[in-house]
Amino acid sequence: MAEVTDADFAAEVIGSELPVLVEFTADWCPPCRQMGPVLSALAEEESGRLRVVQLNVDQNPDTTNAYKVLSMPTFMVFRDGEPVRSMVGARPKRRLLAELSEVL
Repeated sequence: MAEVTDADFAAEVIGSELPVLVEFTADWCPPCRQMGPVLSALAEEESGRLRVVQLNVDQNPDTTNAYKVLSMPTFMVFRDGEPVRSMVGARPKRRLLAELSEVL
């Protein structure tokens, strides 16, 4: 699972040909750490249909503020450079897949 920053967010997420699931995360956030294995598995299983990336909110305040992210973890799905779905909080893989199926 790739990490993105303020510097490369536009190229890696906005410019992606595939839909991108961005996890806005923080090192101090236990639910974010809990989602790590789920997101890694998702990234592997959906590699041809979806990119999965993480953005550390503490190290990348510009992007965090631009998308008005207030809670961790926040998940945003970007398609064709636009956010099309936002979800807040840790969730089981099955629920995450169901929510993603609506926008993929």
